[in-house]
Amino acid sequence: MELLEFLITVIIVWWAIKMIARIVLPMLFQKVVNKAQQHQQNYQQNYQQTYTNAKSDSVKIDHIPQQPKGKIPDSEGDFIDYEEIK
Repeated sequence: MELLEFLITVIIVWWAIKMIARIVLPMLFQKVVNKAQQHQQNYQQNYQQTYTNAKSDSVKIDHIPQQPKGKIPDSEGDFIDYEEIK
């Protein structure tokens, strides 16, 4: 008798969980999807605002560092001839 009561209780609880899951899970998934869509829209808006406002055809240079006077140019260095050995 106790086994029969236990089995009936397990079946009722399993059925109740199944019914609740059918109602609650779609709402949870919809909430997650809506949140992801909202996040993507905010990201796109921020991206467009940042790069459309910052984009311009002119270049502005604030500071040009001075080159040291005693520096040897790269074109005037040691050059060693070599021959290919076969």
